[in-house]
Amino acid sequence: MQNIRNIAIIAHVDHGKTTLVDKIIHFSQLFRENQEFGELILDNNDLERERGITIVSKNVSVRYKDTKINIIDTPGHADFGGEVERVLKMADGVLLLVDAFEGPMPQTRFVLSKALALGLKPIVVVNKVDKENCRPDEVHEMVFDLMFSLDATEEQLDFHTIYGSAKMGWMDTQWEKPTDTIEPLLKAIVDIIPPAPSNEGTPQMQITSLDFSSFVGRIAIGRVFRGTLKEGEFMALCKNNGEVKKVRIKELHVFEGLGKAKVEEVKSGEICAVTGIEGFDIGDTITDWENPEPLPRIAIDEPTMSMLFTINNSPFFGKEGKFVTSRHLRDRLYKETEKNLALKIEPTDSEDKFLVYGRGILHLSVLIETMRREGYEFQVGQPQVLFKEIDGKKHEPFETLVIDVPEVSAGKAIELATKRKGELLIMESKGSWQHLEFSIPARGLIGLRNDILTATAGEAVMNHRFDEYKPYKGEIETRINGSLISMEDGMAKGYSLDKLQDRGIFFIEPGDVVYTGQVIGEHSRMNDLMVNVQKGKKLTNMRASGTDDNTKIAPKKTFSLEESLEYIQKDEYVEITPENIRLRKIYLNEHERKKMAQKM
Repeated sequence: MQNIRNIAIIAHVDHGKTTLVDKIIHFSQLFRENQEFGELILDNNDLERERGITIVSKNVSVRYKDTKINIIDTPGHADFGGEVERVLKMADGVLLLVDAFEGPMPQTRFVLSKALALGLKPIVVVNKVDKENCRPDEVHEMVFDLMFSLDATEEQLDFHTIYGSAKMGWMDTQWEKPTDTIEPLLKAIVDIIPPAPSNEGTPQMQITSLDFSSFVGRIAIGRVFRGTLKEGEFMALCKNNGEVKKVRIKELHVFEGLGKAKVEEVKSGEICAVTGIEGFDIGDTITDWENPEPLPRIAIDEPTMSMLFTINNSPFFGKEGKFVTSRHLRDRLYKETEKNLALKIEPTDSEDKFLVYGRGILHLSVLIETMRREGYEFQVGQPQVLFKEIDGKKHEPFETLVIDVPEVSAGKAIELATKRKGELLIMESKGSWQHLEFSIPARGLIGLRNDILTATAGEAVMNHRFDEYKPYKGEIETRINGSLISMEDGMAKGYSLDKLQDRGIFFIEPGDVVYTGQVIGEHSRMNDLMVNVQKGKKLTNMRASGTDDNTKIAPKKTFSLEESLEYIQKDEYVEITPENIRLRKIYLNEHERKKMAQKM
């Protein structure tokens, strides 16, 4: 029996998962004393650090006494479920991390249900017990109830619990007395998580992840399920369509600390990286050439939302981006599907338009933001949910929405959610906060975050996860205010903006250059309104008898990328370039817009 433990860490966003991995890395002394390192070591991509979330799962290994522990850091958000579903296949157990105040959250439920269904052994870590108002014992009960409701086995329900504070760097079986080490957690992993089984026989390894190196190309990562992989051997690669290709293993690496170590052979139970294999996809099996036996493919939940991606055809086309053609856009989108399993691309009847299917707005917006930073310039349409026909009736995706909101604002939050066909399931007090749970159509979530944050002065905390397809709920009231649209090309003048302030809220400020058809604000009424913001004050050589009124312009309203995607209407696009995010009408010409509105 090998002394290896393969463990995945699962937790809701911001419950301290990546911080805990940091502390385990520090405890294992992977760094030299003179080596500098920051926090959130595994969140090494800019987007992850900025948003404070894990997007891509990562592997790291530490040694505790004579045991090697392979840790897999998983994303906490259901939109990245495609990542979670494949990496859990590499683990024998899971660390379920929950906040000592908040308890298990909707996203935790999603990942935990996947782990329990795979039969993984859980260890529960109640984190942040140094927080005010924490309630570790209650949270422990909540975790038990959650596992019971997810049909956990008796063995899984008899879970071991560790309490502590990842930030302060301590863990123990009791939470009342803080210690100064996280060793009890590592000891629990070694004692409770079963060792990686060593299955003898012909080799089998399923590719569950991939890496890329500019020197050796694509690298296949996965766990050896059976037998031994050897460097230089000829193997079979079993593809999705039943094709079997002959491939040769060029090099083998196992994970050591934050890096990889080259080895000549890898036995079953170990997680490794294989180089030299061409043309593989995630889910393919590397197996014996003479007797190929593929493993069952990874089942991934279907996408629930689609968005139209198209090239930028605005008057500012090509001024800010490096990659602007439909070929660039198509190649980049198809490249993303190689590693992003939950993403699907469909060509349309137009050469320069593509339908992209994903798990939710966050899933798609992370792709958009990544492409934007790489220098791509393109446009996207309003997110659309995917309907299904079940037993001859139209069904739509429903989500469980959780809103934690100060008591005084709870009424407003309930009103906004129920307006969008949300059904209140649970309402309970948590100190001075109200905890609300709704069942709501996924369509109703588009634009809801913006409205709720406005109504609760930015204090509400919202989370949601996909539940199931249910019968269609009818039309939903969305944004009722129209848009303010620029009438001309040119620079916006403070004089014009000042005079138009009573017409609505602006998204631009004096000095911004805009074009005809660009959405530059929100109208105070229901209809769209064309406005001229380029008109300056007529100057004369007569001196004014008194001082001119100084213009006092309200600050512009700025949108994040997700807010822009949720804000636009059906006849609008979000124009995305490396430097700007703009809103615009699909048809910039007013005559064309009116013609299109009549057809719709």
